[in-house]
Amino acid sequence: MSKLQYEDIQKSEEVNAYLAQGNEMLGVLGYTDHSAKHAQIVADTAGKILKELGAPKRKIELAQIAGYMHDIGNCVNRTDHAHNGAILARSILKDMGMEVREIAAVMNAIGSHDEKTGCATDPISAALIIADKTDVRRNRVRNKSKASFDKHDRVNYAVTASKLRIIPEKNTILFEICLDESICALIDYFEIFMQRMMMCRRAAEVLGMKFKMMANGKKVC
Repeated sequence: MSKLQYEDIQKSEEVNAYLAQGNEMLGVLGYTDHSAKHAQIVADTAGKILKELGAPKRKIELAQIAGYMHDIGNCVNRTDHAHNGAILARSILKDMGMEVREIAAVMNAIGSHDEKTGCATDPISAALIIADKTDVRRNRVRNKSKASFDKHDRVNYAVTASKLRIIPEKNTILFEICLDESICALIDYFEIFMQRMMMCRRAAEVLGMKFKMMANGKKVC
């Protein structure tokens, strides 16, 4: 029997329905975009990280699968969405015929990605965490009124460009952002994202790498 592929997950009606419901609910609560677009960016970035670090092909694909599914728990509730998502993923992947050991790896990655309760424990969870926490971009903001931006809207809207670079020869994962400081001061960015950046730092260590960040051309961590 052939192994379950990342493309199968992308096409799953159930997975996409859970993502859509969760994103709709978060929109009502004022959260930034958590749609299938965010899921695909996280999946592709997680796969890129492991690929550029020379990971086995199947491990790369499991990171992509976990990345695409990581926010399905939002359809239950934002609180504890990582753990709810891991449990939902188990049922979906089992029904789709994935091997138990692979299901366990995906569950662990999904259940570990929230900064309040999780941490990286293996390459798949580490890649997912870094990919998720570095998806910061202007078009994630759904609030159309700048006058009513909360601090998360303001910080995301201020990021005019971002790039994640994997530099194996320097054992470095470098996150670069361009920040419009007329919208958001750099210190405001770190007020919101410091915990996430620290989580990325620990995740990079699991991968045998160092996590560094530059904002507007200046090293900040």
